[in-house]
Amino acid sequence: MKEFIEDFINYLSVERGLAKNTLLAYRRDLKKYCDFLESTLKTSVDQIKREGITDFMFDQKKSGLGANSISRSLAAIKMFHRFLVRERLAKDDPTSLIETPKLWKRVPEVLSVVEIESMIGAASGRSWQGTRDKAILELFYASGVRVSELVSLKTENINLEVGYLRCLGKGSKERIIPVGKRAQEAVRNYLEKVRPKLAKNGFEQYLFLSRLGKKISRQSVWKIIKIYGKKANVKKEIKPHTLRHSFATHLLEHGADLRSVQEMLGHSDISTTQIYTHVDRERLKSIHKQFHPRG
Repeated sequence: MKEFIEDFINYLSVERGLAKNTLLAYRRDLKKYCDFLESTLKTSVDQIKREGITDFMFDQKKSGLGANSISRSLAAIKMFHRFLVRERLAKDDPTSLIETPKLWKRVPEVLSVVEIESMIGAASGRSWQGTRDKAILELFYASGVRVSELVSLKTENINLEVGYLRCLGKGSKERIIPVGKRAQEAVRNYLEKVRPKLAKNGFEQYLFLSRLGKKISRQSVWKIIKIYGKKANVKKEIKPHTLRHSFATHLLEHGADLRSVQEMLGHSDISTTQIYTHVDRERLKSIHKQFHPRG
């Protein structure tokens, strides 16, 4: 079994163009799956039955794995077995009758416009770090990119004259995202006053750099968001994705259509974008409760 995993991962990378993080997650999931099968003495592909897969899923649940992780694991297993049948490495697909569990989509935490403004305001200052961090927060909120996409942006990916950035997202899919005037101004200020002092050989192409002149890490962006959230006295739990959620929610609240927001977020399925309409409905309910005389 294990010898086929790398063939499957290569297939997903080359023919399906899946993102690196997705490939790593699938590899981990399938390794756990194969380890479990070996522990039950099922080492051959044709020994695996539906019951063995459901036993594995229950074992994952008992170990404390969340519903989303279990669902992703099952998706990897299903794709793996379909691959084995297609490549004639197995006769049957034991997952064909196993249904993927339907998951409740949690409404994401979002910040209000006032909270966003307070965070960005907290980053204002004359220090090189404040200038860089303000540019990061402004661009993050203006574009709604993923944190992995933000740290991978290169100077050539952003056009401040026209006001857009070019982003390479999941599965190496490219998208163009408009960038507003405030973000343009903050990034231009960073590029003119701070970045030339940070840039060093080998990393000049990346837009946001660390104090050592290297590409800024996702962990550093996480810390930046936490620091300015605290400075702005935001009580909500803030993660890098919170700015992405806020970007989408605020667009929809102000009348943007769902398809446009889907394109800017880089969602392949519009049902993923629809979660933000639930956020808007929750906001309307709270307003109704607060202001209606019989709320």
